[in-house]
Amino acid sequence: MTLDKACSGQRFQVLSIDDRNISNQVIRLGICKGAELTCAGKLPGGPIIIQNKMQEIAIGRRLAKKIAIQVI
Repeated sequence: MTLDKACSGQRFQVLSIDDRNISNQVIRLGICKGAELTCAGKLPGGPIIIQNKMQEIAIGRRLAKKIAIQVI
């Protein structure tokens, strides 16, 4: 399953990030393989909002489709 299919309130673990360039960029935000995050919300037709501890990050849909997750 990819991040764009996560539901609001779901807790998930990142399995992989499909694009190496993106992977290097999002690691600075705490989004890396094995990270446990929460889907804080989804804007209709817009970004996915994920929560990493006390930080919320908006991830665009195209990027979210490249992040494989597993619901925990």
